[in-house]
Amino acid sequence: MGEQYPVLKDAEPYYAEGGREGVLISHGFTGSTQSMRPLAEALAEAGYTVCLPRLKGHGTHYEDLERTSRHDWIGSVEEGYRWLRGRCDTIYMAGLSMGGTLTLYMAQRHPEIRAIALINAAIDMPALKEVGDTEDVRFLDAIGSDIKKPGVTELAYEKTPVKSVKEILALMEEVRADLGQVSCPALILVSDEDHVVPPGNSDIIRDGIASVGKETVRLKESYHVATLDNDHEKIIDNVLRFFRENA
Repeated sequence: MGEQYPVLKDAEPYYAEGGREGVLISHGFTGSTQSMRPLAEALAEAGYTVCLPRLKGHGTHYEDLERTSRHDWIGSVEEGYRWLRGRCDTIYMAGLSMGGTLTLYMAQRHPEIRAIALINAAIDMPALKEVGDTEDVRFLDAIGSDIKKPGVTELAYEKTPVKSVKEILALMEEVRADLGQVSCPALILVSDEDHVVPPGNSDIIRDGIASVGKETVRLKESYHVATLDNDHEKIIDNVLRFFRENA
């Protein structure tokens, strides 16, 4: 079934055509492209061709999300990857939260991806496993907008479909089982305090991937949505540096 609601303002996909190096960017679960727009624009300004797709079921209404599956979200990033392949010789990828999970998924299946940047990537969320077993509740409270900086809000859903929680749990389980298939250089950016994805996820990822070039950057002044938080410039600077070093 197709989406039933209009795309919210600031939740639209973002494309920028630059040079022959491209970056695929993914936002997170229940969020929107708004959370990754500053990073996308900075990469475009640096000369990269950038694709920031809106994951299916996101950026509209949480009932749209309920109707989608992990295969739809994978399809959204695969479509973005194909768009970049038609324009670029080299492709990098970056993702926040579930966008980080999708980044790992893509690196597992597309070994030609040159390097990846993972921002508070999700691979193991025990709290979600508990609610994923819920059968008599359709929607849960929001999990978005975990931001330390005052006055900044993430454009995210006010409710979380239980059906969608089961989908992200299945995606994380699948990706975690194949972590050893990730061999490209990986920049792991992790907030010291995160109320959505436990910071220990980044240790699981670092220990599990086969990449020789692994680097961890601590984000000491941001919560989960670090791309909109106090460390957003630190993220941009490190992602640009890391991709250049691995060109």
